[in-house]
Amino acid sequence: MPTRRTFLTGLLLAPLAHAWAGFAGRLIDYPKADFSKFSKHLKPVGRALELPGYYVWCNSPIYGPDGRVHVFFSRWVASKGMGGWLNGSEICHAVAEKPEGSYTFVEVVLAPRGPGHWDATTCHNPSIQFVDGKYCLFFMGNANGRTDTKRIGLAIAPTLDGPWTRPSAPLLLPGPAGTWDDHCTTNPAFIKHPNGQYWLYYKSWNTQEYEQAKGQEIRGNRKYGLAIADKLEGPYQKFEGNPVIDFSKQGNNKQFEDAFVWRQHGRFCLLARDMGVYSQEVGLYLESEDGKTWTFPKIAFLPLRDYGVTEPPAPPKLKRYGRLERPQLLLRNGKPEYLFCASQGGKEMTASAFVLKVG
Repeated sequence: MPTRRTFLTGLLLAPLAHAWAGFAGRLIDYPKADFSKFSKHLKPVGRALELPGYYVWCNSPIYGPDGRVHVFFSRWVASKGMGGWLNGSEICHAVAEKPEGSYTFVEVVLAPRGPGHWDATTCHNPSIQFVDGKYCLFFMGNANGRTDTKRIGLAIAPTLDGPWTRPSAPLLLPGPAGTWDDHCTTNPAFIKHPNGQYWLYYKSWNTQEYEQAKGQEIRGNRKYGLAIADKLEGPYQKFEGNPVIDFSKQGNNKQFEDAFVWRQHGRFCLLARDMGVYSQEVGLYLESEDGKTWTFPKIAFLPLRDYGVTEPPAPPKLKRYGRLERPQLLLRNGKPEYLFCASQGGKEMTASAFVLKVG
């Protein structure tokens, strides 16, 4: 992984502040930060999918053949608290005439299947893709309500309304004990390579590091690996050069999660949530020529307050209030049009989608 010194360019802050006044108040917080071009084109739209009695997370949008916006998202009952994603999340489908909403709930697509199944206790991290004429719903399930059985799966349907063929086994397993990815496979990000291969990016970390970090703010060190297949359904073989993104050598347990990958202008592009490279509150933007060697990240997006969004004070139960997480793009003809994130708060003081326009 290239170093910070190699890639940070020392932006002239005044011109950037004039480029978009929304950043002006925050530049002093990141005196050496390099803001991506992507970051300069975001305009807040507002919250969506505020469901009474639920937390809403992982909002993955796609345009359907009907011209409407279909969002596949995670939800869990509010009584479980923010941590309910790990032992009670289900994946649902909602639809709207336009990205801004309003959204109509359609159905629960994937729910935990109970004892004996690899996705017994949760279904989470949906990422909807249209691949080879089929709708592909990449997701994470677990078997015991804990992180050590998180596994990536793939459900497939001929239409956005199903029927969904649910996998009997995970799509990708962790590595052997002692390897960097021996704990789990989760947070899938997928792209079909121009050469016809199927590329799956996944998050994982090392179990021993995770256990040793009990009591720390962030346990373990989350990295991203790449697995490649010649067929959509696999088998997926892990790239021998994994992990392809690793910030651990930057010190202070810097890491990241929630990747979304797409191709634009002949390059691989990636959005993610920062976990210490700049701060815990911003998003990251990376680029790559080959999808394996990535630039040092630039800032992709900021907290809600820096877009002029004002909300009531945070209740004690919400520890990540005002932060944007799980970035997912709504693409039109391969070009980013809207950014969908998850954010604590909203009318229910749980969590919902938050939408920003790109451009």
